Amino acid sequence: MPFYHKLGSIPRKRHTQFRKPDGSLYKEELMGTRGFSGIQTILYHLHEPTRIKKIGPVMRNEPKAASDLPLCHRLLETAGLNTSGDPIDSRECLLFNANVAISLATPTVYEMKYFYRNGGADELIFIERGTGRLSSQFGELDFRAGDYIVIPVGTTYRLTLDAEDARLLVVESSGRIEVPRRYRNEYGQLNEHSPFCERDIKIPVALQTIDESGEFEVKVKVGSIVTTYIMGHHPFDVIGWDGYLYPWIFNISDFEPITGRIHQPPPVHQTFSAEGFVVCSFVPRMYDYHPDAIPVPYNHSNVNSDEVLFYVGGEFMSRKGVVKGSMTHHPAGIPHGPHPGSVEKSLGKTRTEELAVMIDTFLPLKFTKKALELSNNSYSLSWYDQ
Repeated sequence: MPFYHKLGSIPRKRHTQFRKPDGSLYKEELMGTRGFSGIQTILYHLHEPTRIKKIGPVMRNEPKAASDLPLCHRLLETAGLNTSGDPIDSRECLLFNANVAISLATPTVYEMKYFYRNGGADELIFIERGTGRLSSQFGELDFRAGDYIVIPVGTTYRLTLDAEDARLLVVESSGRIEVPRRYRNEYGQLNEHSPFCERDIKIPVALQTIDESGEFEVKVKVGSIVTTYIMGHHPFDVIGWDGYLYPWIFNISDFEPITGRIHQPPPVHQTFSAEGFVVCSFVPRMYDYHPDAIPVPYNHSNVNSDEVLFYVGGEFMSRKGVVKGSMTHHPAGIPHGPHPGSVEKSLGKTRTEELAVMIDTFLPLKFTKKALELSNNSYSLSWYDQ
């Protein structure tokens, strides 16, 4: 949730002389979005942020789509997916389109030996399990299971995990990942009807200024190309910053569900908005309280929307055979709804303990080869009640 924040030492006026104790100037950097018309932050460095020592090899990291797939619902049995590497190179892309790429990662290397910057996309990392720390030029943020970490485009960062068995859901967005506009007033403050507020949001509070010379590897991704840069100084050399652009964390357990007398549509679960997709949080909550209410969702057609559900915990009463850690994909063009028997089973129930992350995209999603390998081919026929 971007609101004004500052850390460290900054001058009274922007774009004015700001001198070190030895009389030399700190190096000012404006980091902004949408060509100076979006949100921005001004950072003050010990060294020039443009000070590149050498440019290393270029790698291509581009997901490849499987072709000529039939239109059908799919269950990706991702609970047993194991990837290897650090928190970046262990990412396995499963679904993607022009707006978003959805990956899972189970890192086996817990400390990154380099720095990483996504120069073309905002990132949203959901911590299914594990704890650790995000370090960036903006400071440090500790994270835990259930955290959504929002990392703005252009942020140079490292992820450090505390122990084994971490699992991350990674969403890369070609546009800004934001709090839905309808939750905010004209001043940007979260309204009373919002399912969370500023108190629930964790922002950087500790700025670590590192003045070290040497060779520091920074991998920068833009589109499908990853370029390695060697900096002559540590990239976390920021003495102070202020603005609206910085990483932040929101935990799914702090989402306050909106309920009603009859079943509420999925937008009441919306947590983030972005260009071409939304992210929703399904959390433990009371069911609808009309005396004749049907707690499970009604059948619905995904009009202009692909729906992805990542099952984190609890039991979804509308689904059979879906276990924790699985992912379902319900594409636009065909209806979906509760499995046979789910409606009757739900009658009279007062509460659900389900926990899930939903990603709805407004362009069709493409499957990678790995996603197809994880697909349960019988899922699309599981609504047929013999």
